Amino acid sequence: MRKFLLAFLLLFFAIKSEARYNTLLIPDTLSGTTFNLVAKDTIKQFFPGNQTVTAGINGNWWGPTMIFNKGDVVHINLTNKLQDSTTMHWHGMHLPAVMDGGPHQIIPPSTVWQPYWQVTNNAGFYWFHPHLHEMTEEQVNSGLGGLIIVRDAVESALPLPRKYGIDDIPLALTDRKFDASNQLVLDAPYGDSMMVNGTLRAQYNVPAQVVRLRILNGATERSYNLGFSDNRTFYVITTDGGLLNAPVPVTRYLLSSGERIEVLVSFNGQTGQSVNLMAYNSTLPAVIPGGDIFPQGTPFYNYLARKDFNILKLNVTAQTSNPITSIPSTLTTNVFPSEGSVNATRVVTLSDTTIGGPGAGPTFILNHKFFQFNYNDYNVPLNNTEIWQLTSTSTFSHPFHIHDVEFHILTRNGAAPPSYEAGWKDVVLVKPGETVRFITKFDDYADSLHPFMFHCHIALHEDLGMMGQFVVKNPSVGIVEGSTPVQQHAMYSIYPNPAYNKLFFNDGGTNNGIYYVRITNTLGKTMYMLPKPELQNGIDISGLPVGVYFAQVIFDKTFEKADCLLKFTK
Repeated sequence: MRKFLLAFLLLFFAIKSEARYNTLLIPDTLSGTTFNLVAKDTIKQFFPGNQTVTAGINGNWWGPTMIFNKGDVVHINLTNKLQDSTTMHWHGMHLPAVMDGGPHQIIPPSTVWQPYWQVTNNAGFYWFHPHLHEMTEEQVNSGLGGLIIVRDAVESALPLPRKYGIDDIPLALTDRKFDASNQLVLDAPYGDSMMVNGTLRAQYNVPAQVVRLRILNGATERSYNLGFSDNRTFYVITTDGGLLNAPVPVTRYLLSSGERIEVLVSFNGQTGQSVNLMAYNSTLPAVIPGGDIFPQGTPFYNYLARKDFNILKLNVTAQTSNPITSIPSTLTTNVFPSEGSVNATRVVTLSDTTIGGPGAGPTFILNHKFFQFNYNDYNVPLNNTEIWQLTSTSTFSHPFHIHDVEFHILTRNGAAPPSYEAGWKDVVLVKPGETVRFITKFDDYADSLHPFMFHCHIALHEDLGMMGQFVVKNPSVGIVEGSTPVQQHAMYSIYPNPAYNKLFFNDGGTNNGIYYVRITNTLGKTMYMLPKPELQNGIDISGLPVGVYFAQVIFDKTFEKADCLLKFTK
């Protein structure tokens, strides 16, 4: 009887323990060349009782995974239905600055922003998230963001898993803090609860074969020292910007905020077994985000500080048809810029400082100053090949991110980087006292008006001013700053007027291209934001209600603004 009772209790606790897990949510996918995204305030049931107020893109948390093909021109229709302004940055994408979605491309509420660009990135794993200055931490913590998968001919020819959600699984890692009413603490740098794709205590079934995990560290601060509960080897096949030359075997990988990797894990012959993807953060020193411990009751206190914890439970099930069962020995041949082709070396300093007034205390800066919205740190000549030297005197580690380009790490403290970092990157963790040198080329998208950003990817640090910006300039061709008399545009006109579905522009033979069109109503409210609109196709105004509108035009060659009255009947 005693043995029976013991067996019953063990079974009961096993069932109860299993019930604690939630099935991992796999984001829906969007593919093609036109992508409709809606950012909105919403709610999600994380816990019994009160629902949690969140934000999301096309849903109640996070957003869809957009699948791009290299070479395609992709068009985004992003509608902001939030109560606040926002931006949306396409992290890792090589694209014009005016489409980049940094702090300068502010999208007011109820406004449609329509960026587009040709996809030139290599196959890899990218993402999108808000980048509103001084609000990034709050908006990312609310649940705004999503994933991007780029495919190309090189990757598609490899024997790799790519059945989305089956043997090719996207994982957006993050942690969140909830208050006693189940509401998100939006200004919390660290969370007490681990989440994957917005799922708490996540588990997922994987087939008994080689599985590809695409992993994003989407946390606002914490790094994750990734490994498996049985200490198995896994194989890193990509860094931020695409494939490595060959898979690199590891048992641990320290992934910092904003970084992405793709890994291959063999579950061959393991049907019926389970293993946990873990964060082995108990071994992190205090200078690594997530290794720092603060007293209870202070803003940075969190339950997960310097602890090992489960990220995702993986249950091994039967093989699929046509499974991938082996790890390839080679992947691609990356060609990086040579140091002999370098035109300039820029030294970027990472250091500590203090701020006064409300919220006074220690903080961090780049190049010995706080971010200034209208100050460009660098003017980068088009086609420059450059070395950026990141030199840290800070007492904390910072994941440094640069917009526009992918880079190749040359050295860490004079030594070559480990092989799992030897690919294309756009985020690199710079530790205290460390000097990291990387090489990159600015071979496109000259624009004297809209800058690209570089910053620490810890959202709080970025919001407090650990950020700079640069413009890429073509000294001989393209946009030239200045002004010309309004009379030059006297022949500029729009047609038809009244308009119904599409609006076209006539430049009167001035050959003065349009850089930006902002359509506002008679109250001055922005309705559409159209960077470098494809005027030959006309501007689609079918979504506007009947009324009188103004098109504020910024011209390529002058940056002069001219207002044109758009009057049409629907």
